[in-house]
Amino acid sequence: MRLTRFTDVALRVLMRLAAVGTDLPTTREVAAVMEVPYTHTAKVVARLQHLGLVEARRGRGGGLTLTPAGRAASVGGVVRELEGAGDVVDCDGTTPCPLRSACVLRGALRRAQEAFFATLDPLTVNDLVAAPTGPLLLGISGSAPKRAEGP
Repeated sequence: MRLTRFTDVALRVLMRLAAVGTDLPTTREVAAVMEVPYTHTAKVVARLQHLGLVEARRGRGGGLTLTPAGRAASVGGVVRELEGAGDVVDCDGTTPCPLRSACVLRGALRRAQEAFFATLDPLTVNDLVAAPTGPLLLGISGSAPKRAEGP
């Protein structure tokens, strides 16, 4: 199974926010550090906000923070939510497969997909930033553009 770019970026945003602790990076700063277009990152952040995993504050002193639910979120649950529960292959698509009513492969692929999610279920976002990943994430923070300091 291959994750969409959206899910990949969402997991990296969650990891980045889990690693920064009390620092409140902006969406633009997170996008720069991860080398992902700002517009794509903004869409991901909006979806993570909607799911209650991220909080965004505007204005001076604002930025992004991971909610307690975001820290404790199951990686499998996040991936399921973002990827959807659809089948790995589209047997009923525009040109339906003639084997779909009696296909053994369809069920096997569904079980494989569930096994993929089940492997991710015990992992939380916090688990993803344990050493060595968390310190590495913080080490790459220097590439983000710095905000202008006020008077």
